Amino acid sequence: MNCKRLIIASLVIFVVMSAMSYVVDNVILMSTYESLKQLWRADTEMMSKMWIVYVFSLLFSFLFTYIFVKGYEAKGILEGVRFGIIIALFVAVPMAHSMYVIIPIPYSLALQWSVFGLIEMLAAGILVAAIYKPAPAKA
Repeated sequence: MNCKRLIIASLVIFVVMSAMSYVVDNVILMSTYESLKQLWRADTEMMSKMWIVYVFSLLFSFLFTYIFVKGYEAKGILEGVRFGIIIALFVAVPMAHSMYVIIPIPYSLALQWSVFGLIEMLAAGILVAAIYKPAPAKA
């Protein structure tokens, strides 16, 4: 295992996924969120808890990369695409649909979360496949 590449890839995944989440939540879906304002915490309360999001996003980024590395097959970018799809189907899609069941949001929002989650996981999979290379074998 190439620990240096693992850490670098994890940090890149964290930054890129944070940026993508910002665009999705604060630009693309903001009008939808505004129309459902009664469901969310007050802005000040939400902002005071944002550190939790960053901690778990960092943990997710590391685990995403670690799991990829443990199953690494050196098949290039397509390996990352496959991994991104699997993780999206394992995490993002079920979570979006669970939220639809738990809180009164329109199904269209759950569907958008699923699609954007798939896009994020695909991007993360491609990035980790492009960044990670195993440590050279010792002679």
